[in-house]
Amino acid sequence: MGRGRVELKRIENKINRQVTFAKRRNGLLKKAYELSVLCDAEVALIIFSNRGKLYEFCSSSSMLKTLERYRKCNYGTPEINVSASEALELTSQHEYLKLKASYEELQRSQRNLLGEDLGPLSCKELETLEKQLDTSLKHIRSARTQVMLDTLTDLQKKEHALNEANRILKQRLMEENQVSTIHWHPHAQQELEYDQQHEPQHQTGDTFFHPLDCGPTLQMG
Repeated sequence: MGRGRVELKRIENKINRQVTFAKRRNGLLKKAYELSVLCDAEVALIIFSNRGKLYEFCSSSSMLKTLERYRKCNYGTPEINVSASEALELTSQHEYLKLKASYEELQRSQRNLLGEDLGPLSCKELETLEKQLDTSLKHIRSARTQVMLDTLTDLQKKEHALNEANRILKQRLMEENQVSTIHWHPHAQQELEYDQQHEPQHQTGDTFFHPLDCGPTLQMG
């Protein structure tokens, strides 16, 4: 007995709806990838979740190129006799599609850099992504090293300034201590000068020796 047809309708349970979306989204992306590889077809797939999150797959190197090819096939070459307003509208629409494609490409690249949505990427694209990450890591390490060196230099300058301030403060304290000692002994300098002035002088030569004044006669009792 064959399986009956399942009616397609919105899944009311939020969790079941998210699980189903994730499974079918991955399956659809996988099928698009397989179709591009097996049949050498240019495939572009764009999916928006109910929360507005973008999921996409493009077999070519750029989603923008595929959208541009789609625009040319869909809209064709504008007729010569179109009005100015229609031409302006077509130009605006074309610019909008270009900006939208660029924005979506940037979003996809950002998700890939964060390690998301890597399944549809080819081996070559994964290698390119790996090189980009390596280059980014080198720049980050270089910037971190420079910040550390700048911080170390600033700390050394502050240390030198503190040492210099400490030396000046120490010198001032020594000078203040000397001034305080002189104030506590106000007569010390005068006493030193007085002692120097009244210090006995050592006489030399004939001025120091005075002979006795006596005659050469001998007296006997």
